Amino acid sequence: MFKKILIANRGEIACRVIKTAKKMGIKTVAVYSDEDREALHVRMADEAVHIGGSAAADSYLLGERILEACQQTSAEAIHPGYGFLSENAKFAEACAAAGVVFIGPPPKAIAAMGDKITSKKLAAEAGVSTVPGYMGLIADADEAVKIANEVGYPVMIKASAGGGGKGMRIAWNDAEAREGFDRSKSEAASSFGDDRIFIEKFITDPRHIEIQVLGDAHGNCLYLGERECSIQRRNQKVIEEAPSPFLDQATRVQMGEQSVALAKAVGYTSAGTVEFIVDGDLNFYFLEMNTRLQVEHPVTELVTGLDLVEQMLRVAAGEKLSLRQAEVTMTGWAIESRIYAEDPYRNFLPSVGRLTRYRPPVAEASNKIVVRNDTGVYEGGEISTFYDPMIAKLCTWAPRRGEAIEAMADALDAFELEGVGHNIPFLSAVMDQQRFRDGRLTTGYIAEEFPEGFDGVTLSDANLAKLAAIACAAALRLETRGFAGNGTLNMHVDEPHRAVMIDGKRWDFGMAGNDTLTDAKGKPIALDAGWQPGDTIAHARFGDDRMFVRMDRVTGGFRMRYRGANIVAKVLLPRVADLMPLMPVKIPPDMSKFLLCPMPGVIVRLDVAEGDIVEDGQALAIVEAMKMENVLRAEKRLKIAKLHAGIGSILAVDEIIMEFEDA
Repeated sequence: MFKKILIANRGEIACRVIKTAKKMGIKTVAVYSDEDREALHVRMADEAVHIGGSAAADSYLLGERILEACQQTSAEAIHPGYGFLSENAKFAEACAAAGVVFIGPPPKAIAAMGDKITSKKLAAEAGVSTVPGYMGLIADADEAVKIANEVGYPVMIKASAGGGGKGMRIAWNDAEAREGFDRSKSEAASSFGDDRIFIEKFITDPRHIEIQVLGDAHGNCLYLGERECSIQRRNQKVIEEAPSPFLDQATRVQMGEQSVALAKAVGYTSAGTVEFIVDGDLNFYFLEMNTRLQVEHPVTELVTGLDLVEQMLRVAAGEKLSLRQAEVTMTGWAIESRIYAEDPYRNFLPSVGRLTRYRPPVAEASNKIVVRNDTGVYEGGEISTFYDPMIAKLCTWAPRRGEAIEAMADALDAFELEGVGHNIPFLSAVMDQQRFRDGRLTTGYIAEEFPEGFDGVTLSDANLAKLAAIACAAALRLETRGFAGNGTLNMHVDEPHRAVMIDGKRWDFGMAGNDTLTDAKGKPIALDAGWQPGDTIAHARFGDDRMFVRMDRVTGGFRMRYRGANIVAKVLLPRVADLMPLMPVKIPPDMSKFLLCPMPGVIVRLDVAEGDIVEDGQALAIVEAMKMENVLRAEKRLKIAKLHAGIGSILAVDEIIMEFEDA
């Protein structure tokens, strides 16, 4: 086994590899950019080497710098993680030439599967079911439109060297095919340095289901079950689970055996993933093979009991796999939620800033529940524009799917994250949706369930009543703080009651001595608020039911966040609550005549000039953020009155790009 390895990556995956290496007694070397000088993976590793500037192109994508770091520290092998150089065949070859073991598949397998056009041809030859489409290179937008019509709309326009949702567009007509080709080509060039594009049929109502494979250098190859990855946004996975709630055993075996056949056909070793699209009739079609460890690998680990990073290290060191296919089992159910620094209230646009609070839920591990959080950040650290906005991967396991979902919902409620916009409210909302709990998933789930975007969660009256009771109990606890231990409340003698108001709704409470609340009729409420002054989470219990509620004090009450909802509960004297409906409501300013930058980014294209008349839906500008191009469009017919920014302008959230007037 290796004595020392270098991790050619950053963030949570670098931390993840370091944890397993330490468990195995292997020393670790981290590499870091200017931006990552104080990063968590640098702190965790035994050694760290600076390799360049903040941009990935100036650091993590420089293979020669990484190999120099390897030689400098006498590391015997390199684990590439995912992204960056993990699927770069030339880098794997350079490692071999330098006498360094690449902890991953052979360069030939990476090259064969890394090119989506070539991989589909090889998959078909290996007997794997493939999606209809055009696998040749496409010269320009005109040819893309012609091919799209031949394949038949809808079509998926994809970068041949793509991954992570970049360089992908769905087109339903000629106009979308033309624009999708241009945008995919541009994103592919900037993200991968390879702008080749192909087109395939888009399967309607599809599920995205993938098979984890594991092979060694002795001819052994296994499949480790499947992962359901259908909850996606912009072709980027958001929630994954294992196993799939849709597959039957016969289809699982077919997909697994075809995946192994493909892996053997290209001489695959190490961990890899074969991705499929599956329709409503359980027909499945090969999408691509990822020749690396997947972001969502923890759910497979939780249901199989295998450490995939350990398996990769053992295979790379020349060991045989220690188990056979018949010995692979899947026990229980695991779910992963990707927590991103992106604002779901702004169409999931990236967010940057300092993590002023970062307190994940407490890790658990028993035969009833597992809570696991893979991360590469810490409280006080920064989320920058240079890298992927993922903050953490929160995972839960339980014997049954419903229990795993409930564990995830609780864990999300208990996750404290402040300083940047994040998608925890959205993830919580999905966990509570009946469609998700029923397992009725497709890759169009988010678009179908949130057609107007995400604008928060409306809680049931029953849950609001519980939150009101928690707020009242917390307020009363504040009032009794520092009082003599005689159980007497610091309340107005003539008014031992409180009213709680949330979004115009009102609940009245009284006290029955000590901390016991009563409802408006004087009936005691079975509540343990689980909160003390200074706490940021209430660990509340209503009888046998528990709730994790994030609590922050505000004037006259509390800001409370639960199951994706963000509310303010005002705790008032009843006579004050009587007057609340008479209070004036502040009207926000009208910003409809301005185009505001929806996220921190750079303007890479302006499609209009001052004085132009634009129509509803017309492209106005393109803002690039975190390697993704975002097209900003007009919402109605208007005239461009003034441009406040130009191409190359670096803008913050809500900075004005242009000003409109009526046409």
